[in-house]
Amino acid sequence: MVAAVLFTISAVAQTSGNIPDAPGTAPAKPNPSSPGAMVTGGGTKVGTININEAIVGSNEGRRDMETLNKKFEPKENELKGQNDELEALKKQLSTQGDKLNEDTAASLRRQIETKQKEFDRAYQDFQEEVGNQQQEIASRVLKKMAPLIVKYAQDNGFGVIVDTSKMWPQSNILWWTESVDITKPVVDAYNVQSGVAPPPPPSSGAAKPSTKPSSGSGAAKPTAPSSGSASKPQ
Repeated sequence: MVAAVLFTISAVAQTSGNIPDAPGTAPAKPNPSSPGAMVTGGGTKVGTININEAIVGSNEGRRDMETLNKKFEPKENELKGQNDELEALKKQLSTQGDKLNEDTAASLRRQIETKQKEFDRAYQDFQEEVGNQQQEIASRVLKKMAPLIVKYAQDNGFGVIVDTSKMWPQSNILWWTESVDITKPVVDAYNVQSGVAPPPPPSSGAAKPSTKPSSGSGAAKPTAPSSGSASKPQ
């Protein structure tokens, strides 16, 4: 994802002379004192943007991620059923193991082992499929958002924009302040350009199924694509 961000925005920046204004907006003039600016000792304005937050925070990104959630609900429920069955068998072995004869106990253990492997394999396939489709959505939105990021930076006199999607030590950014962040204005401009209306709020009565993997599986909880935004260190 990081490589995609760097390549997309770098390519856009090299051809940014022909970037059109967002619909309904007038061309902005460079404003060295605009919010979201930090001026270094050499006079270069530095801003930050959380790319992941911008993608899933846009109306289009949120809409598509929520659609993906619904698409994978049946598979998530299926995984939950597999996990519940596996947990029941493990509980049976744990509570009745000393009362079972050797053959019955051995058969139950083999059954647990087989179902554990089936669950782990199905869970891994689920995670990979979800991740791939999340990546497709993110790449599609970013490709259209990248020109706005470059244009906003140029119109407001920024010399550097850094991505804060990851925290140190995953990235080289140790700390930043909210005042240099341009995520919101970029998302606002993208929403105007895309023309996508905000998706309706989720039903308060709809409970999300929890597919907790069986203990000992070594797998994390299967989670449908997140439609929210990552929290930002303060």
